[in-house]
Amino acid sequence: MTTPITTSATYNAGRPWLASRHGTDQTETVTIDASKLVANTHYVASTDSTQPYSRLLSGIPLGKISASGLYGPYDPAAADGRQILAGLVFDEALFAPGQPRIPCALLWHGVARTSKVPGGIDTTKITPSAVGAQLRFV
Repeated sequence: MTTPITTSATYNAGRPWLASRHGTDQTETVTIDASKLVANTHYVASTDSTQPYSRLLSGIPLGKISASGLYGPYDPAAADGRQILAGLVFDEALFAPGQPRIPCALLWHGVARTSKVPGGIDTTKITPSAVGAQLRFV
């Protein structure tokens, strides 16, 4: 008789960048273009053969790509729509290797600790926008 072996893993959503719970009840579901992400900056690639999913980091700044409607890492020097800050990834999300799109929750309204945003963010380069994020950085 063969006995099945079961394993499990628990991930805690670390949000050291979150400075207040304000706005956390109003996140939006968005889809990220995975080709725009950089390993070890925007996500942690799995090294566990029993858990092949990579982990998108919470707190990554996002902008909306005009042509596709998908989201990618915020970049003030971009010219594709990502130069307007749309918000921050609220919850970590697991995704499979080669997965082209990643659904996630976007915090578009709230307060964030600048020094704790993964990959960093220069708040002096954020262009205020009526359609962009309503975030206050402390």
